[in-house]
Amino acid sequence: MTRSIEREIRVEASPEVVYEVISSPEHLREWWPDEVDLDPAAGASGQITFRRPDGDKVEPLTVVEADPPRRFSFRWGYTGETATPENSLLVTFDLLPTGDGTLLRFAETGYDEASKSDEMLADHTSGWDYFLPRITPYVEKLAQRP
Repeated sequence: MTRSIEREIRVEASPEVVYEVISSPEHLREWWPDEVDLDPAAGASGQITFRRPDGDKVEPLTVVEADPPRRFSFRWGYTGETATPENSLLVTFDLLPTGDGTLLRFAETGYDEASKSDEMLADHTSGWDYFLPRITPYVEKLAQRP
């Protein structure tokens, strides 16, 4: 069995709006990391920062695919200059139009290929279970702006 994290969320907004929320730094900051330094273009590298009382956690990130409004994916969880399948995790957001909303399919894979620990999988599972549900209320708040 392959170790991965997969979730589906329904969002009452168009794929175009949801894509912006999952890819642009100004929106990412509102539901996921505290700081984002990233150009959401394929091949671009940047970093995200989580502020913690015991010291900031800074993670490098490399965009793999930027295909608005269908898919946004990136590699993270690596050390060194370059993210590869052997040293990083792959996060993929697939956006599917449904009626007047979007089905967001999320997956984080690569735990086996990159020999990541069960502890990291558990930590990321609880992290994504906290952060992903924050997308829907944030998008709804955006939709109410004049």
